Amino acid sequence: MHSLAFTAESAANGVLTRDFTLGDIPGVLWSPAASAAPPASSSSSSPASRASSASPAPSPAPLVLLGHGGGTHKKHRAMTGRAHRLVTGSGFHVAVLDAPGHGDRPRGERDERDVAALREAQAAGAPEGPVVVPYNARLAEIAVPEYRALLDALLELPGIGGPVGYAGVGLGTAIGVPLVAAEPRIRAAVLGLHWPDALTEAARRITVPVEYAVQWDDERIPREACLALFDAFGSREKSLHANAGRHVDFPRHVEADSAARFLGRHLRPQADTTAATAA
Repeated sequence: MHSLAFTAESAANGVLTRDFTLGDIPGVLWSPAASAAPPASSSSSSPASRASSASPAPSPAPLVLLGHGGGTHKKHRAMTGRAHRLVTGSGFHVAVLDAPGHGDRPRGERDERDVAALREAQAAGAPEGPVVVPYNARLAEIAVPEYRALLDALLELPGIGGPVGYAGVGLGTAIGVPLVAAEPRIRAAVLGLHWPDALTEAARRITVPVEYAVQWDDERIPREACLALFDAFGSREKSLHANAGRHVDFPRHVEADSAARFLGRHLRPQADTTAATAA
């Protein structure tokens, strides 16, 4: 069992930011600034024992798990910006873990080989999928149980209830698809920008609402591959967001606003998510 320990906290612009470790896995939790919280130095053996010291407990609010992109980390501007939108616009709690070999987690020898192979493919103008797909699938095998353990721990904290959502593109989708397929507490998901090869079977098991983003002129992930993954989702409610431009042209602000509205509708329909604009 992974124990959750908060290591630092700060508050600004209505957002409480708490760094934590889940066992030895680093992560961050963003919450409305009014949320009750255990002390940042807390190292109690269980979230429940820390939660009992926070009084009074706020009304539970939904939780959104984020998955960051490949080569980035838990506090990348895409994660921080999306989290602030969800916290200030919808009153949600938002959490993300560093993926294996990313951020503050060391790379192993196999990670180094995979990253070197990717750089070689990019330099040669060769397709990236044959390298990225198995690499991301391996990371997802490690990360999915970690995220499920994080969910167990966070739902014991004061002020965090259900339902739960998930959002992540790229590597965040490689982790998110098997996670959402396996985790019944996740009720809606925002995904995008990934090959279908290792994800099709898990995608077919997903039945919750899905919003999926595609770059129409993506030079790294063929359009047909993105559409094939979207088609595989078993959800009765799924929407495709097709944006003009290459992979690096992904409109983060546009998609973050859309994700906030989508998650607001499905996690707390009565919430006014129209305020989820600037972060």
